Amino acid sequence: MSTGTATGSGRTRRLTVAQALVAFLARQFTERDGERHRLIRACWGIFGHGNVAGLGQALLETGADRMPYFQGRNEQAMVHAAVAHARQTARLSAQAVTTSIGPGATNLVTGAALATVNRLPVLLLPGDTFATRPADPVLQQLEAVSAGDVSVNDCLRPVSRYFDRVTRPEALIPAALQAVRVLADPAETGAVTLALPQDVQAEAYDWPEEFFAERVWRVRRPAPDAEALAEAAAVLRAARRPLIVAGGGVHHSEAEQALAALADATGIPVASTQAGKGSLRHDHPADVGGIGHTGTATADDLARTADAVLGVGTRWSDFTTASGTLFAAPGVRFVNLNITAFDGHKMSGLPLVADARAGLGALTDALAGHRVERAYEDAYGRARARWEERVDRAFAGNGDPAARPTQARVLGALDALVGDEDIVINAAGSLPGDLHKLWRARSPRQYHVEYGYSCMGYEIPAAIGVALAAPGRPVWALVGDGTYLMMPTEIVTAVQEGIPVKLVLLQNHGYASIGGLSEATGAERFGTAYRFRAADGSYTGDPLPVDLAANAASLGMDVLRAGTAGELREALAVARACDRPVCVHVELAAEPEAAVPEREAAAGTETESGVPGAQAWWDVPVAGTATRPAARRAREEYERHAAARRRYL
Repeated sequence: MSTGTATGSGRTRRLTVAQALVAFLARQFTERDGERHRLIRACWGIFGHGNVAGLGQALLETGADRMPYFQGRNEQAMVHAAVAHARQTARLSAQAVTTSIGPGATNLVTGAALATVNRLPVLLLPGDTFATRPADPVLQQLEAVSAGDVSVNDCLRPVSRYFDRVTRPEALIPAALQAVRVLADPAETGAVTLALPQDVQAEAYDWPEEFFAERVWRVRRPAPDAEALAEAAAVLRAARRPLIVAGGGVHHSEAEQALAALADATGIPVASTQAGKGSLRHDHPADVGGIGHTGTATADDLARTADAVLGVGTRWSDFTTASGTLFAAPGVRFVNLNITAFDGHKMSGLPLVADARAGLGALTDALAGHRVERAYEDAYGRARARWEERVDRAFAGNGDPAARPTQARVLGALDALVGDEDIVINAAGSLPGDLHKLWRARSPRQYHVEYGYSCMGYEIPAAIGVALAAPGRPVWALVGDGTYLMMPTEIVTAVQEGIPVKLVLLQNHGYASIGGLSEATGAERFGTAYRFRAADGSYTGDPLPVDLAANAASLGMDVLRAGTAGELREALAVARACDRPVCVHVELAAEPEAAVPEREAAAGTETESGVPGAQAWWDVPVAGTATRPAARRAREEYERHAAARRRYL
């Protein structure tokens, strides 16, 4: 490929495409409320023939002072670490991830989907096959018989908010500018992919100096439209049983104090989604806990009778709405305060398109002098107190320090230990349900549960990303055995970098969450236990003799084994004080059930582990015809609940 000189006047700098990209990224900043943040704080990378001589050489030449580099072990895990870092920094900073072509690039897809689903920025820089096609095919090239310009990187298109393939040096300038624009835009952000053919990465070009000038991308706080604001205030003033649903946008906007001010002024109760939990401190009088299928009885009962619902920064996922069955009051109206118009129009609500902090402040002013009836406040206050008693019972278990702990008791021991500065991370399995119901969030950034994509394997790399963004704060990764087996590889990275993540590894011998869901839907826990095959060919034999604690130790972690509730408390205290990566391994007493059978959920009873059952439905279709009695019974329950589903029009 020929080289060229950039058009225009002024000085130029001769660099490879990869060197130019790294130099450009090192000079990009965001600014909000007068505070400046480096947009791309670091680059994760695993090198192969598609990027080793391009971006690998460029990062080496640029130096760690201008673009820090972290060595990962799994491409998907590197994205998880970068995404968690972005969430911890309120989306004001991001990280880049570079991989080789082929399997390295396609391993990015899951992480990219997670980033885009959760509206979190990450920059993906996968290598690509030759733009000049000196040989066809080259190693790891996908041959698409109907299109010569397709590569495996095209699978990143549907999971990226912006995608471009840089096939010539001069194309980098507009592509890079568009990439950082999307990364810094709170209404558009997500995974951004710049596919970089390996020959183009290494090609020299004369770049205009202006390309490397410092750029500040101001993250503004757009105010709501005056007419929409007046209408929203009128809806809330007219409501007798209003409810606020706080989503992840509250945290992204750093609007927690503004939300508290609105709740203090009006007395409107605040429920939270998984992403929004911690928007109010757990002991705030208006905080009624998690909402939806994994929510509290307090929040879900309020939702069923709410006549007006203010959603703040929420995507209104099916878990939040109980698959369209939770908000049951006739004529219930929704007001959606969201910086993204796409989300603002959901639930056929009134869109209040604005920054969460700006919008909450404007609503507080517009509602000046208005407060809900005292009887309503008193009623949800009493319901809060009753729920707290249930949490206390679940955390305490049977009270025997010599007993093997349940999952709820693990959370109780951790709850008794942590302070405001601790951060708890989880993503998948039965833990998200228990955490959403039971965890007492003490600070805005303490509760970090990724439940938009609910991706197994997220927790350990996420803990690394969070720890890099919040040095000095204790970071806990809560992981079941199923998730651990998916992706323990970044333990090595934590050890290498001396990042003192604290892994709590719960052994329950299988996919406990899906096991409970399987039972509830008539599939009888088929294929969900980690056991040997029995004589009939089913996985119902003895548990597999795996030792995950030994595995964690083999990867370099300090390991503490806790066999009893008393040993657990001691081990967690030691782990919290540890200044290097440490694992607390816990063999659970009983398999927890995240998805209780609906006959229990309807009654609001507690599971065997003491965790309150599901307080609202979740739509998981059940076999329409079956010969096994369990499936037929489950179908009857399904049809009963599905009949209550509605579309909010």
